[in-house]
Amino acid sequence: MPIFDMPLDELRAYKPPRQEPADFDDFWRETLSEARQQDLAASFELIESGLETIDAYDVTFAGFGGAPIKGWFLVPKHLPRPLPAVVEYIGYGGGRGYPLEWLAFPSAGFAQLVMDTRGQGSVWRRGDTADMPNGANPAVPGYMTQGILDPRSYYYRRLYTDAVRAVDALLTRDDVDHQRIAVTGISQGGGLSIAVAGLHEAVAYCLPDVPFLLHFRRAVDITPSTPYSEIAKYLSTHRDRVDAVFDTLAYFDGVSFAARTEAGAYYSVGIMDTVCPPSTVYAAYNHVKSQKRIAEYHYNNHEGGGAQHLQEKIRFLREMWRA
Repeated sequence: MPIFDMPLDELRAYKPPRQEPADFDDFWRETLSEARQQDLAASFELIESGLETIDAYDVTFAGFGGAPIKGWFLVPKHLPRPLPAVVEYIGYGGGRGYPLEWLAFPSAGFAQLVMDTRGQGSVWRRGDTADMPNGANPAVPGYMTQGILDPRSYYYRRLYTDAVRAVDALLTRDDVDHQRIAVTGISQGGGLSIAVAGLHEAVAYCLPDVPFLLHFRRAVDITPSTPYSEIAKYLSTHRDRVDAVFDTLAYFDGVSFAARTEAGAYYSVGIMDTVCPPSTVYAAYNHVKSQKRIAEYHYNNHEGGGAQHLQEKIRFLREMWRA
């Protein structure tokens, strides 16, 4: 795939004005306050996973609306506690899968909480968390347009809230160092990481890979790829709802969350990425005011830096937390 977005020097300088509603902060303050009125009810059940060096726990906690959200908590055996911890969010269509699919961070000496994604987990990795009906409207198959005519009914209001509550659940563990918590994920997981870093004060580092859910208007306009194309498809049949759709999406744009984060940041981007265009990633990255760096994978599409970048993330966290 040839480069289709801006030249690299323009990308590095690209910092579009934020298009956010006046009540953006109030909306999220009220949303999270309402969610936290529910009992978190975080449970960690030790399971027999077949792993000799890692303890695996089946996790359940209350997310948006009190809905039970599943996850895995993986912690290396025989290391002094408390441990630094990573919360990982999952890409579009995937679920939590099985503990043995998440060995990198605990094998490197970190505790890890992997959050299942409500309603997804049936495309490329299985999940175990159902969504709850909330403000349904006719939608393109997928999740990008579910409830999209109102920010209070939009699917990602539920998912972002779940993601914040996952950090709340991690903070109930006394084997985790509450001063050394990072959030990470690929694609949708990266977008959730950026949102959580802007919403939760306990996050010390945000490590999003080829992140999704950023700079929606440009993404929808320039890429024909899913999942952004679900929005374009919806608007091709609901031609009179363009303003309503983008008014809703303004409450969920990672550019606004990136501008609010105080956590250190380590982004990655595929310069030939046709799924999450690089200009959308830089739009968020260039609004980050805290300590930051970005890994640029010039000849990669949405696979980004793959295992190489995972190794770099582990090195980054070790570097930061040994300083």
